[in-house]
Parts: sequence; C-alpha cells; structure tokens
Amino acid sequence: MFFFLIVIFSLNIKAQQLVLPGDNPDPSVVKIGDTYWASATTSNWLPAYPLLKSKDLVNWKMEGSIFNKLPEWADYYFWAPEVTYDKGRVYVYYTAHKKNGNLCVAVASADKPEGPYRDHGPLICQEVGSIDAFPMRDENGKLHIIWKEDGNSVGKPTPIWISEMNEERTALISEKKELFRNEQPWEANLVEGVSMIKHGDYFYAFYAAAGCCGPGCTYVSGVARSKSLFGPWEKYDKNPLLVSTEKWKCPGHGTPVEMGGKFYFLYHAYDAKSGAFAGRQGLLQEFVFTSDGWIQFMDTASDKSAIVPLSISDEFKGRSLSELWQWSVFQNLDYKLTKGNLELSALPVVSGSYIGQKTYTADYTADAVVSVARSTAESGIAAIGDDNNIVTMSVAGDTLRVSVIKRGNAAFMMEKTVKTKDKLHLRMQVKNGKDITFLYSTTGKDFKVFNDESIDATFLPPWDRAIRAGLTSKGDAYKTAVFESFSLKSIGE
Repeated sequence: MFFFLIVIFSLNIKAQQLVLPGDNPDPSVVKIGDTYWASATTSNWLPAYPLLKSKDLVNWKMEGSIFNKLPEWADYYFWAPEVTYDKGRVYVYYTAHKKNGNLCVAVASADKPEGPYRDHGPLICQEVGSIDAFPMRDENGKLHIIWKEDGNSVGKPTPIWISEMNEERTALISEKKELFRNEQPWEANLVEGVSMIKHGDYFYAFYAAAGCCGPGCTYVSGVARSKSLFGPWEKYDKNPLLVSTEKWKCPGHGTPVEMGGKFYFLYHAYDAKSGAFAGRQGLLQEFVFTSDGWIQFMDTASDKSAIVPLSISDEFKGRSLSELWQWSVFQNLDYKLTKGNLELSALPVVSGSYIGQKTYTADYTADAVVSVARSTAESGIAAIGDDNNIVTMSVAGDTLRVSVIKRGNAAFMMEKTVKTKDKLHLRMQVKNGKDITFLYSTTGKDFKVFNDESIDATFLPPWDRAIRAGLTSKGDAYKTAVFESFSLKSIGE
C-alpha cells in the first residue's frame, strides 16, 4: 500500500456546488446499482480518464482509471469520456487524436465499472474531427450515437450529428442526420458537449456553446428539446441557462443525472480566482422540469459540503505510485519505489521526465526532499504545463538551478552553489496561480529564498488543461533522481 495523507476542508456552496475539485473538465456521470460513477477529460496526462464513485454525487472516491496506457490507435488529446451503462455492461465513449489523423470518437467497455476496460477503437473519424459522443436510445428503443463535428477547428459551423449504432458498439449502421448546429448569436462559433435525458414527452439535449477554455473563455450552456430523438429540435428561448457568475466562470459540458427523485447536472467551470491555473472543476446543480416542458436550474442553497484537498503528502512507502500522480502521454514513465524513496528515471529532453499532481487553489506550496547523495540525475520540483512549458528548481551535485522553459526553449536560468552531503529540501510557493518563488534548505528548517523576484508563470497552462505541481528528473536515460517525499499544501479560498 502506498502512503499518502489528505487533509480536507469544507465549503458551503450555493446552487453551483463544487464536487470535483481540481482539473476535471467535461465530467460525465452514470448510476450503476446504488452507486454513481464519474469520469473526466485528462487530455495529455496519463492515466487517461479517472474512475470515481459516489453514493451522493458530492463525495467522490477515486477507483483507478479507464486507461493506464494509451490505446494502440491514439496518441494524445484524451477528451470527454461519457460513462454509460446498458444491459449489464459499462461503456465509455471518448475522444482522442488518431495517429497520423485527426480527432475521433471511440468506445471501450467493461463488465464492471471499475474495469478493466477493453478498447474497441474508433467509431467516427471525420476529416475535421469528431468529438463529444453521447449514446441514446430513441422512442422505439433503437441505439444511437450523437456527436459533434469539430468544424470550429477549421472556421466552419459545428453540426451535431446522430446515427444508429449496432448493439455491439462497433459500427454505425445508418446514415448520419443533423440534429442542430450553432446558429444563434449566444452560441458564437460552436455548439458541443451534448448530453441527453428523456422525461415525459420530450428528449432534452443539454449543450455548451462559445469558447470553452483559457483566460478568455466565453462558455455558456443551454438546452433544446424534441418529442422525437431525430427532431425537429427546438432551442429554449431563455438560453443560455448557465452563465458565468462572480464565483464560477464559463460553465458547460456535463451530464444530467437523477438521484432520489431529483435531477442534477454535473458540469465544469473555472473558479474565478484560480482560473486556468487550477483548471475546469466539477460542479453540481439541481434542475427541474417546468410546467411548460422546459428546464429550470435551481438557485436554492445546498446543505452539503464540497471536499477540497488541503494537504497531500506522499512518502513513497508503497509498491506503486499513488493514484494522485499523473505523467505525460508523450513520455514512458520509468520509476521504482525502494525503501521509502522514489527513483525517477531521467530523460535527456528539455523538461526532463516528470510526474505531477493536480492543484486546487490559486495559492499553494509544494515541497520535495531530494536525496542528493543517491541521485545521479538533475532532480527538481516544478510547476508543469506540458513537455515544452515548465518552471523548475533542480539540484545536481552542488549546483542548484532555477529554469524557465517556454515553448521548448530556455527563457530564464539562474544557478547557485549549495554545499550538501545528504539531502536538500526544495520548496515552491505559488501565489495567484502564477507567481512562483523557490526556496531551499539543507535541514528542512530556515528556508532560503532562491529568486527574490517571483517568476511569472502565466504562460504555463495549456489551453485545455491546468498546471500540475510535481517532480522532475533530467539527464541521460540511465540516470535517476531520488526523492524521499513530496507534499502539496493548498491555501483555501
């Protein structure tokens, strides 16, 4: 068993209730038996698609991931998993980038929600890309798949398509038909992330529109309805129904679900303070069906509490890494855990090899203890955007170095000589999600500031994901960085 400690704090949340803290875009949820199962986009982080379970839609426990290694056909951009359950089997419809191709919709399945999952490969691969799949049975019980053609990626409209699918989920068996597209001013350049629910006489389609991601996001969400799955679809004249608030920005792309006779929508939004640095976080909001057959989101206060990790500590005492760690889809992770130490194999690339953990607030501190005596690689603590954008403080022998890598190039570097025979304590303090100060200590006390002026890491988050705090190992592949511990302490907002 690995060892890690999580201390939590609770927040009373109104209406838009935080339930999946940290970077959890495009959340999906389904009820299987008496338990709810959820997943979310991981993009270019592995393992792909977390599996989380809950009894109340608020308190979630991670139960592994759908893919611990890449499916053979895909290479990156693991987006929008839709977890579904039908006739005793679990299916996950997901989006990924096809090798030497574009974005495709694919499916994997399992006998039980915790897996293991068998990948069945891509179902739909249109020239400009196919994303955001959702399965739905029509009024006659026939199985269909709904998805978005990614026209906005080439400056075109974004039709939402439907096609009948065989029961094995291995092929489409009818011509595609368009349900609707972006045509109203509030929808701007796209509609996407369609999910559906059947209630009374109507099918209801929840969908997102406009710009999903980053500091300039404009995402909003609306609903359309139809008495037939094939339409005609009528968009609500009160759209958009979910818009930015003072606390949560750019809400969208989720899944409706029922619990105890009430209906809820699990979706994502950016926290107004931590923004893109902590990523799109999972929110829950109740909705009702109105007397005139539409959707209304409720603004009533909730008596439930969100669970936000305040302190996470890993002393590497197990046989495998904690499930909280992630790594790049472009790197082959190579590590060992021995006698309470992590031995992370190096890579001779600009970022080195790295592992990271989600951050949850705009202000946080990460600490690592490096066994300098046992390390042969340059060993560091870092704020990680991706393989080409990283800010790190690392130690190699007596040399302590701060490096800023931007778009794959060294933008800044500063070195100091620090005499230590055994270990070195590295600390990274982050404020406002982007202002980074590094400190170090040979004893674990009396930390010294390395950079008097904070480093501006505004450039770090990729457009579709958030910063990770983590560890790096740089050098020839046969070298290793040895870490005795890692901790992450968030400052509540």
